Amino acid sequence: MTKIAAMMLMILLVLGGCSTPAGNSEPLNTELEQSEASVKPLTLSRSVMGDNSQPEAADNQKANSLIVYFSRTGENYGVGYIEKGNTSIVADIIAEQTGGDLFEIRTGSAYPDSYDEATKAAEREQEERARPELVNNIEDISEYDIIFIGYPIWWGDMPMPVYTFLESHDFSNKTIVPFCTHAGSGLSLTEDRISDLFPNAVILDGLAVSGSTAQNNQEETEGLVTRWLQKNGIIE
Repeated sequence: MTKIAAMMLMILLVLGGCSTPAGNSEPLNTELEQSEASVKPLTLSRSVMGDNSQPEAADNQKANSLIVYFSRTGENYGVGYIEKGNTSIVADIIAEQTGGDLFEIRTGSAYPDSYDEATKAAEREQEERARPELVNNIEDISEYDIIFIGYPIWWGDMPMPVYTFLESHDFSNKTIVPFCTHAGSGLSLTEDRISDLFPNAVILDGLAVSGSTAQNNQEETEGLVTRWLQKNGIIE
């Protein structure tokens, strides 16, 4: 009986190890969202439009926070075909609760609408350490003290267009607040990667929201955002 139990335990360990290839936190369940140049972010407070212009001042409010995000629509894992990206939904809620400016990272070439094809494209970019060209940018981030960075998790990392944006700015002495949507990996190691890029910045605890929650449960998503902002001392 002891030998049989030992053999069954070995079989279970082997099968468990086959579920996720080494090095990828969510190789097939990667959440992919497509950034479309024709889609503008929903403006709940102020929106920094993608034409290299600076934001207009809000009435009776000096905004010092910026919500930068990359998002994708189209066929998506776990939630089907979506017309508004999961990360975009979370970004809008953050903007509503903080009064910060919104800025959507947009690429010159859209990712495939097909989930499988988009997954392949994202993996290829990651392997090549690509820095896709952006069609918009912000000339000056010096007026902002707090900068939120939002992204879906693609193959255990930030999408390469997010790196393009991050590497084009100096975040020294800024407070960076990461947030992501995902299909099971949480933030993965993205907080550490942002910290490595900007050792002179303050990195606050990030927020991870599952894509299905962001897409299908607004009340829960709003609650997650509120508690996270309060924990980080951004709102009361």
